[in-house]
Amino acid sequence: MAHHDKASILKRLSRIEGQVRGVARMIEDDRYCIDVLTQLQAVKAALSRVEDAVLADHAASCVEEAIASGDARDQREKFNELVALFAKVKG
Repeated sequence: MAHHDKASILKRLSRIEGQVRGVARMIEDDRYCIDVLTQLQAVKAALSRVEDAVLADHAASCVEEAIASGDARDQREKFNELVALFAKVKG
C-alpha cells in the first residue's frame, strides 16, 4: 500500500474508532434509538469508504503488477482472490 494511502486510511480508521466509541456511549446513556441508528449508518458508510480505498489500492498495485508481469498464474490468483472476496460479501 502506498505510504500516502496508508496514512489516509489509518486516519480514517482512527476517526471511525472514535465514532464507534461514541455509539457505545450513546447506548450506555440510553439515547434515542433513531439517533443511535443514524450514527451506526454513518459508521457503516465510513467503513465502506475505507473498503473502497483499500480495494482501489489493491487494483492499482497488486492486480496491476500481476497484469504487467505477464504471469498468467499470478493474474488468475489475483482475479480469483477478488472473486472470492465478492462472493463472501454477496453470500
